[in-house]
Amino acid sequence: MRIGIIGLGDMGLLYARIFSEACYKVSGCDLPQNFASLKEKLKDTNVDLLQDGVSVAQQSDFILFCVETENIDAVVKQIAPGISETAIVAGQTSIKAPEITAFEKYLKPQTNIATIHPLHGPAVNPIGQTLIAINHRCDLEKFSELLSLLKHTGSKIEILGSAEEHDKMMADVQVVTHIGFESIGTSFMHRGVYPWLNPLLSGGLDTLKMLMTLRIFSYKHHVYAGMALMNPFGKNHVRAYAESENQLFGLMISEEEETFRKVIKDAKAKVFADFEGKLMLNDKLMNEYSLHQSEEYKPNSHLSLMAMVLTWAKLETNPYKNKVIQTPPFKLRVGMAEYLFMNDDLLEESIQTALYDKTIRKDDLSFHTSVQEWAHIIEVGDKVGYESHFERTKAFLSDKLEEGRLRSGMIIERLNNEQG
Repeated sequence: MRIGIIGLGDMGLLYARIFSEACYKVSGCDLPQNFASLKEKLKDTNVDLLQDGVSVAQQSDFILFCVETENIDAVVKQIAPGISETAIVAGQTSIKAPEITAFEKYLKPQTNIATIHPLHGPAVNPIGQTLIAINHRCDLEKFSELLSLLKHTGSKIEILGSAEEHDKMMADVQVVTHIGFESIGTSFMHRGVYPWLNPLLSGGLDTLKMLMTLRIFSYKHHVYAGMALMNPFGKNHVRAYAESENQLFGLMISEEEETFRKVIKDAKAKVFADFEGKLMLNDKLMNEYSLHQSEEYKPNSHLSLMAMVLTWAKLETNPYKNKVIQTPPFKLRVGMAEYLFMNDDLLEESIQTALYDKTIRKDDLSFHTSVQEWAHIIEVGDKVGYESHFERTKAFLSDKLEEGRLRSGMIIERLNNEQG
């Protein structure tokens, strides 16, 4: 199988190297202005760097589009004339609706479409990570060939039935997970408090929330903007999270303890019905990678996690079913929610703190404001606002972004090894 990769950004380069090292004939292309730098990056490989995508497509049996979601239509339109009707075509975007629409619009009716989605970033070792494969309209023998090719990534391959099923699950796994961490980061910016200097974030769950927030802001804004703004189910899921957070925050500031407890209790019973009794996380693991130098400890309301569980309950989402297509941030978010809700003492401490500890009210108010800001940006489809909000927060957190990404990556790898 001759492989062509359209778009040699971080993920395109990763896959080009993997397939080349597996002794496949690989060619690829990117924007003209990137040709010289890519030539240098690929000098130690057998990847054939070409000037244009049509040339790549003409000599390939499998064509993988590694371009941003917002550009997929224009790029497929440009490359389509070079694609053979016997080829297999896939995209690697996080949202399949725009990708499939473009393929059906521009490709020949006989062309095989079997798209993929690796559920990890380019800085994560793909071995052991989940890789989604979807047979949209592909000959079964060709699809089998593609699955054999994908095994060279070392990823765990999960097959979904449709692009729609994928996008609905990813609205929860990606969009809502990211808005939770993005809101935490933006709340730090609004308060002018560096999280690694805040005694409220001295260990345990707070360490992991901080590391995952830093991890997300260490990447490029367009990755998350595309997921949030172009997923057809994204707005609905984000609105559910914003409403859940607003409901809990309102009960907290009015100290309506009975109603607050009932909401939390009902959500716990609904969401964790399939909990198998073994927690993913422990204090030793989380504290080992802390950026905080103090041993101070201060109780936290964990409003972000409570809102996540309430959102799952309202959407009737089973996070354990969605773990089949989990990303590292989602997997850890499920682990954090488990850790909070299945520990009676910690949950009680958090409920009491949420309702009656006035010393953290400013932090919760800042988080509340940030959630509503992010939800509005996504609901109105404000791409410019998304970039601006993301980059302002990223600049505020810039001192520790790389260290946060490194330490969170170590946790992800360790959990993968421990859980096989």
